[in-house]
Amino acid sequence: MSLNLIISGGGTGGHIYPAISIANQLTKKINNCDILFVGAKSKMEMIKVPENGYKIIGLWISGFKRSLNISSNLLLPIKILTSLIHSSFIIIRHKPKLVIGTGGYASGPVMYIAALMNIPVFIQEQNSYPGLTNRILSKYAKKIFVAYDGMEKYFKESEIILSGNPIRKSIKNINSKNKSEFLDSINFNKKLKTVLVLGGSLGADRINEFITQNLSFFEKNNLQVILQCGSRYYEKYNNFNSQFLKVLPFIKEMDKAFSAASIIISRSGASIISELCFVGKPVIFIPSPNVSENHQSKNAKKLYDIGAAEYVEEDEIEYKLKSIINKIFVSEIYSNSLSSNIRALSKPNASKIIVNELKQYLK
Repeated sequence: MSLNLIISGGGTGGHIYPAISIANQLTKKINNCDILFVGAKSKMEMIKVPENGYKIIGLWISGFKRSLNISSNLLLPIKILTSLIHSSFIIIRHKPKLVIGTGGYASGPVMYIAALMNIPVFIQEQNSYPGLTNRILSKYAKKIFVAYDGMEKYFKESEIILSGNPIRKSIKNINSKNKSEFLDSINFNKKLKTVLVLGGSLGADRINEFITQNLSFFEKNNLQVILQCGSRYYEKYNNFNSQFLKVLPFIKEMDKAFSAASIIISRSGASIISELCFVGKPVIFIPSPNVSENHQSKNAKKLYDIGAAEYVEEDEIEYKLKSIINKIFVSEIYSNSLSSNIRALSKPNASKIIVNELKQYLK
């Protein structure tokens, strides 16, 4: 007889990849474990979860639009009601022993219905400032797994477990062979220093613009750049490819890209931060200004304040970013300090900690 579990969350890679990591650890440690994912229709989890071998059901749900999108917001109450009803049928049919939410509006309805049905629910909060969905659901949760100290400001202290954020298994494959293979695959020089630029799973046009408008700076300093521009921007920036710049819509083998990088410029979503802590290379964070409650800036500032990363707001890129890149490459002492400080924050056993706690509720 199978042991049924539900994992819910999505919208961005920051919610999806930790969920998949937890699922992988559950299936590894628990016999006859049958995991169903619940996400939002048309969001990236509907592709990424099946790619990793799991079933997923999509809810007709979305978040509140902060822009003046009146028609979309008018539909929100109907979407919530429909998703609550759909979640009820999912839980009745699947009969889960417990439900885990990793954040994003998709996790709200199914977690709420599970709690009403007295099914144990658990939250995995990736950010230093929790999202609205998790703050609302926290009063129903048996345990809340967090990645940062000081989360008792938002959650009941007795329910908090400092686990860290689960990271993809592939990220642990950082090695010199991967570096060589990746640089060969994109025809880059193995002797030059490499800047890896990540604009998040959807891409970041402001960052793309800066890189392509300042190619002379990188060439003059003998730096080659790998730019993950996002699939929606690839057509716009593909023609900038040169011997110093490789533009990619998406990097599937991120472990190899991390291996190749000398420094990394990245958004500061919680999931990528956890992976970069494990990687342990100098990082410059550029938070997205388009996320709820400015949580990426809060994440980046926490690391900046303890000397674990550099941090530039998007509207500061033009007059700050080049000098910070220079500072890292010129000062080996400073570069090594950033590396050691960010590596000290790594919690590579997050999935194990979470699953060991969940097992207590499956006896």
